[in-house]
Amino acid sequence: MASIKIECVVKDKYEIGESPVWEEKHGSLLYIDITGQKVCRWNATTKQVKTIHLDAPVGSVVPRKSGGYVLAVGRRFAFLDWEKETVTDIASIDQDKPNNRFNDGKVDPAGRFYAGTMAMETLPAEVERNQGSVYSLQTDHSVVKHFDQVDISNGLDWSLDHKVFYYIDSLSFKVDAFDYDLQSGKISNRRLVYKLEKEEAIPDGQCIDAEGKLWVACFKGGRVIRIDPETGKRIQTVKLPVDQTTSCCFGGKDYSELYVTSGTIAMDEEYHKRQPLAGGIFKVTGLGVKGIAPYSYAG
Repeated sequence: MASIKIECVVKDKYEIGESPVWEEKHGSLLYIDITGQKVCRWNATTKQVKTIHLDAPVGSVVPRKSGGYVLAVGRRFAFLDWEKETVTDIASIDQDKPNNRFNDGKVDPAGRFYAGTMAMETLPAEVERNQGSVYSLQTDHSVVKHFDQVDISNGLDWSLDHKVFYYIDSLSFKVDAFDYDLQSGKISNRRLVYKLEKEEAIPDGQCIDAEGKLWVACFKGGRVIRIDPETGKRIQTVKLPVDQTTSCCFGGKDYSELYVTSGTIAMDEEYHKRQPLAGGIFKVTGLGVKGIAPYSYAG
């Protein structure tokens, strides 16, 4: 076993760092601060961070094949032109639920952008229940609603053969799987993959590795766990020096580095003293496993 090394590569204190995506062409990590209402890009070579401020909480950001990015921001999908720093709205959702906002999202292997909603939090992980839904922004810019009755829509990814969609509704404390039809984008037959242990706290963002195993960030659990979705067993735990681990993705030259985002939401001064790196972004190396390149929105 290689020895695992954990390094805080971005020491900025984000409120809710989230939605990390590795961008091969820039050699950089794209991510957001949800309640800080910003999109950031950290260059792994220069170590510089460029930030663009938005007008609403941003749930997720994904690369767009034709350039720039797509946002799930507030209650709308929008394009972000990185160079001009302009945001163009594409579609609105949940118009009957003004207290809702987008949360985590990811692009599927066919280039559609899936993202879910939730009610605004009153306290960390405390929300009005069953208010969220899962949507996809199709490549023709139309929106499909897949299911509702969600508490906190979170981690999404697809199996390596594209036949399974993995999904987390945080307050269910579990990772679920659905059958996935790549051609139509339809999801069906929901089932349990893994139920979190008490000390693993709240499942948040997740990603898949090149061996088809899932990595799940545990909010308030201070760890990322590796799960075998075939057996439903946890096979590895990586503990981080912060409690509010929010999401993860693989990156680096050969996708052998795991990047983990974190938050500082509702942390008092005492807490900050105990966890000075809270809200930072971490790079984990020496895991001995690689990830796969992310998909880009094709519309």
